[in-house]
Amino acid sequence: MDEILVDVLTPLIGQTPLINKTSTPFSIEISSDKILLVCETLHKHPSCYFDMLSCITGLDNGKEVNTMEVIYNLYSIPFNHHLMLKVILPREKPEIDSVISVWRTADWQEREAYDMYGIVFKGHPDLRRILMPADWEGYPLRKDYETQEEYKGVTVKYEERNNNNEQ
Repeated sequence: MDEILVDVLTPLIGQTPLINKTSTPFSIEISSDKILLVCETLHKHPSCYFDMLSCITGLDNGKEVNTMEVIYNLYSIPFNHHLMLKVILPREKPEIDSVISVWRTADWQEREAYDMYGIVFKGHPDLRRILMPADWEGYPLRKDYETQEEYKGVTVKYEERNNNNEQ
């Protein structure tokens, strides 16, 4: 599979892809401006045919690193191949092209990454919150997220409680 990925991806990304074999599944880092082209090719190419997008995950690397990541887990049912694509984005403006045109399952997964991390998926037909209320403030899975004190009259932020069952 490594040779096939190298042959397919090298002309697309302009260099030989570095395949990280220490991760499970193997991973390749892709630049944000190439993600849609790479996904379309991996989906359509007869030697790869990654016909299933298993998961899209967001990741906040924190203010110190100042990056976020979008991680795509792909699966080829006919070839029984797994692959992870990683894209590193700037934390100040995390934007990336939507892959909903390749896999319809990206719809809710991109909305979840937007809702929890604030990652914008350009070209998504309905990018809005999916887990939190539409008027929720902030993105709950960012490392610098501050919980609201109240939401519509309901206390959100709870005090720390003693776990020793002391009253």
